[in-house]
Amino acid sequence: MSNVEADPTELRCDAADHGEAAPQVDVLTARDVPLGGPRAMTVRRTLPQRARTLIGAWCFIDHYGPSNVADTGGMDVAPHPHTGLQTVSWLFSGEIEHRDSLGSHALVRPGELNLMTGGHGISHSEVSTTRATILHGVQLWVALPDEHRHTGRDFRHYVPSPLRVGGADIRVFLGSLAGDTSPVRTFTPLLGAELVLDPRSTTTLPVNAAFEHGLLVDQGNVRMAGTLLHPAELGYLGTGNHTLTLTNKTDTFARAILLGGTPFDEQIVMWWNFIGRSHQDIAEAREAWENASDRFGSVDGYDGDRLPAPTLPNATIAPRKNPTHH
Repeated sequence: MSNVEADPTELRCDAADHGEAAPQVDVLTARDVPLGGPRAMTVRRTLPQRARTLIGAWCFIDHYGPSNVADTGGMDVAPHPHTGLQTVSWLFSGEIEHRDSLGSHALVRPGELNLMTGGHGISHSEVSTTRATILHGVQLWVALPDEHRHTGRDFRHYVPSPLRVGGADIRVFLGSLAGDTSPVRTFTPLLGAELVLDPRSTTTLPVNAAFEHGLLVDQGNVRMAGTLLHPAELGYLGTGNHTLTLTNKTDTFARAILLGGTPFDEQIVMWWNFIGRSHQDIAEAREAWENASDRFGSVDGYDGDRLPAPTLPNATIAPRKNPTHH
């Protein structure tokens, strides 16, 4: 998915000074961002924000729906570029058609991972299909480490099998959890999983103590390590935890996305759909896109024009850091 804000926030993100393991859970709330058009589909964005810019290498979280396509017009994101990141598409309901400059043409369906790697440069489009009546899901970005940020284009599709642990059904789409491992390659240690929790149930999961974790609640009220999270809230838990206890406090099923990873110890610059290491990296990527450079290739099969890049800010992108966690 593209960040289609007309005036995107410029971010220069440093890794957190993590220090000692943090037992408390920080609760991060979302801001609403329209994806453009007269009947714009609104997404709830919890990363990046002032309180936190990274959870492991996860650097961008959009959460949308359930929205009626007849009312919103659905999703129609024209071809747009990416650098220095991987995009992770995960649906709860609906269907999205993906096309990219690698030549991939795939459908995003509920419970199926679509992961696109745009290292040196890639472009893609995303359009909800006519079969999609209710659109509901998440779009996530992963920052690539410096040694891999110019890697070639790639696209992977994976359908994880459900895993039953305690009172939860789990689908591990990236990394490893509770004995299940996704075969999809990541460039830093990561975890991504969908959790569906039984009503009034408690589940304790073994987790990697070197990871920091984020839990995005989609539906229900979920207690994470003793802190209650409501729908659309993101709970952050620092490193040093060997287990994670989740409790569904509602009489219906609860659903959440669990993300994790080792603290990302590189400084990054993030603007529009680009991730680099300097303002100059971003300016060069923008110029290449505006000049229709071969760096991003072209997307075949999309009916319409590609997205133009916003104007760069006049000032050099200023730094922004994760808070020190005590």
